[in-house]
Amino acid sequence: MKLNIGVVFGSRTCEHDVSIISGLQAAGALDRESYDVTLVYIYRDGRWFVGDALKDISFYTAFDESKLTQVFPAAGEGGTLVLYALGGKKKLFGGQVLEKAAVLNVILPVMHGLNGEDGTLQGMLELFNVPYASAGVLGSAVGMDKIAMKLLFKGCGFPVVEGIWFNRDRWSGERDNVMNEAEREIGYPMIVKPANLGSSIGITRATDRRSLEDAIDTAVAYDHRILVEKAITPLREVNCSVLGYGDDIETSELEMPVSGALLDFQKKYLAKSGGGEGMASLSRLIPAPIPEEVAERVREIAVGAFRAMDLKGVVRIDFILDENDGVYINEANTIPGSLAFYLWEPKGVSFSQMLDQMVVNALRAHADRNGSVFSYDSEILSRIMRGAKGAKGAKLAR
Repeated sequence: MKLNIGVVFGSRTCEHDVSIISGLQAAGALDRESYDVTLVYIYRDGRWFVGDALKDISFYTAFDESKLTQVFPAAGEGGTLVLYALGGKKKLFGGQVLEKAAVLNVILPVMHGLNGEDGTLQGMLELFNVPYASAGVLGSAVGMDKIAMKLLFKGCGFPVVEGIWFNRDRWSGERDNVMNEAEREIGYPMIVKPANLGSSIGITRATDRRSLEDAIDTAVAYDHRILVEKAITPLREVNCSVLGYGDDIETSELEMPVSGALLDFQKKYLAKSGGGEGMASLSRLIPAPIPEEVAERVREIAVGAFRAMDLKGVVRIDFILDENDGVYINEANTIPGSLAFYLWEPKGVSFSQMLDQMVVNALRAHADRNGSVFSYDSEILSRIMRGAKGAKGAKLAR
C-alpha cells in the first residue's frame, strides 16, 4: 500500500512565492510508484486548500479559489493527518457539513520563513502525532532566528562572525546609540539582517553611517529583532547540505555561489525569470574551489551544527570564508530553497532518492517519539478528589 505524502507549501510569509516553487519541485520529484502525493497549499491569509489546479505554477499568478477545495487539518487514526473539506453528509457543530478530502501518512513541509519553517507547523504536527520530514520544533525555531542561532553556534564553540543585536523598540528610542555601538564594536562595512527572515529578504550592506541607518530602517520593517554583523571582504560563501537523522548523517558536495557580492532576493530567485527553478537556477561552482582541508573543516562544523540543533531531514548550512580561508558558520536553513537537491546529485543521489530518505527519517523520528514516555501516574487528581470528598464538596479551585 502506498503512503500518501502531503507536500505542504505557501503560508503567511514573505517567502510565500519561493515556497511555491520549492513545493512543486519536490512534489514533481516524489516517486509515484511508492507514494500518492497530495499538494496542500496554505494561502497568504492562512487558509488551507487542495486541488488539481495547484499542480500548474501559472495558477498562482491568477489565483482562483473556486477551483480548489478549502480544508482544515485534524488528527486522524494511526498517526495520520486528516484534511476535512466543507460539504458532504456529516453534520457537525454550528450546522457546518464536513467530509474527508485527504488522509495523509507523512507530511513533507516545504515552507520558507515564518509560519511554516519556524516550528509552528512542526508543533501542530507533533501535537497531532503525525510523521513529518523537516527539522523538529527546536531546530526549526532556532534555525529561523538568526540571533538565537548565532548564540547557539557561539556557545558550541563554532567560529562565527562577530556582531550585535537589538530590537525595534530600542532602535525607535536610541538610533544614535545603536549606530555608535555598531561602529565601535564592528566597524564598516556591515551586514544588517532581520532576525526572522530567509531568502535574503531585508538584508543590506552598510558602508557608512547614512547607509547603516537606511539598512536598519529596512530591516525593522520586516522584523522586531535585528542583527548587525561585520561584512567579510572579499566575500566568499560556501554551502554544505546535510541529510539524516540521529547518528545517521551524510554531507553533500560543497557549493560556492558565484556573485561577487551579497546575494539578495532578486539575485537568488529572479536572475532567471520565468523558469520556476528556485535556488537550483543560481550560478554556482560545484564542487567549491577550496582546499580539501578547508572543505573538511566546513563538513565537520556542518555535522556538529546539525547535531547541536537536533535537526533531521535535509538542511543547508551556509558558511563564509575570509581571505585567509578562515571558516565562519553563518546560518542553517532547515528547509532550504529547492531542498538543496542540486548538492546531492553530484554524489549520485537523485532528487527522488533524497526525498525517499527524508520520508524514511520522518518515520524513524516518529517511531522514536512514540517510544518515549508521555504519561506519568502522579495520583494528583485522585488525591484532590479524596480531599474534595473529605471537605464535603469544597471547591477545587478558588
